[in-house]
Amino acid sequence: MPQREHAAIEVTGFAWVPPFARGRVRDLRVRWALEEIGLDYATRHISAVERPPAYFGEQPYGQVPYYREGEIEMFESGAIVLHIAEKDERLLPRDPAGRARAITWLISALNSVEPYVMNIMTIDHFCVGQDWAVLRRPAMVEMMERRLAHLSAALGDKDWLEGRFTAADLMMVDVLRILRPDQLSIPQNLQDYVARGEGRPAFQAALAAQMADFLSDEEGMTA
Repeated sequence: MPQREHAAIEVTGFAWVPPFARGRVRDLRVRWALEEIGLDYATRHISAVERPPAYFGEQPYGQVPYYREGEIEMFESGAIVLHIAEKDERLLPRDPAGRARAITWLISALNSVEPYVMNIMTIDHFCVGQDWAVLRRPAMVEMMERRLAHLSAALGDKDWLEGRFTAADLMMVDVLRILRPDQLSIPQNLQDYVARGEGRPAFQAALAAQMADFLSDEEGMTA
């Protein structure tokens, strides 16, 4: 579990988020990667409501996660997960071809899939009921479903994108798990793929740690 007093790695997350966002904040990706290879970490909490001004000197956009490991300080979940993956071949193959493919799929999750997911998220959670969102949603769903169909074809009947679990699957699963079958059509092999990822002990440990870190509404909103 995190919060070890002398952990060499520190991950910054939010002290509180609304219920719909719990278990979805992107420091989960970093925690998951660390859990997969058994690295200890401590957590630091900042307010999601009023970001500390000094934090923008670390993370230019005031977002989480922020990662500190000795002299190494990083932001952006994809970069951090890749940094962690470089430490252990369980997350990133050592052979050049396998490594290249895993990195390609990880970037694909962030660049070719997540923007479509965030379009749906914005419409369904942040702009729900607004006239423009109601009008725009069918086109966004169509684009998302087309992208999911291509991903489904690439995955086929494999358990993982490149035959065995890598950091690419970690990232792709976390991107996809925001979507729900009652929102749009998700191919069954992708639903099964996400379920496999969420069933991994390391994911369950990371999720439990993030959920446990959220304080009460009153405490977290003023942290």
